[in-house]
Amino acid sequence: MQRARIKLSSTDHRILDDICGQIKEIAEKTGVDISGPIPLPTKILKVVTRKSPDGEGSSTFDRWTLRIHKRLIEIDADERALRHIMKIRIPDNVQIEIQFK
Repeated sequence: MQRARIKLSSTDHRILDDICGQIKEIAEKTGVDISGPIPLPTKILKVVTRKSPDGEGSSTFDRWTLRIHKRLIEIDADERALRHIMKIRIPDNVQIEIQFK
């Protein structure tokens, strides 16, 4: 049987965990095997900018960080289960990628 690998990524880990919970519930209801959600390493993007626009005055900097949280779920590629997963409402700030193996 084929397996579907679902990769989720978002800047908000609470929304990500909520979607993973919904996928887990669907897998339990349909009776398909599921492994995950496996938390992947968080990617941290750092941007340091100088506050003063003209270079005068003291050297003060703003430090901005963006954390991208990722989860990996592997599920049996059952047609009924995948149809239910496709109906989940995904917010705009969550990226989802489904691969079949």
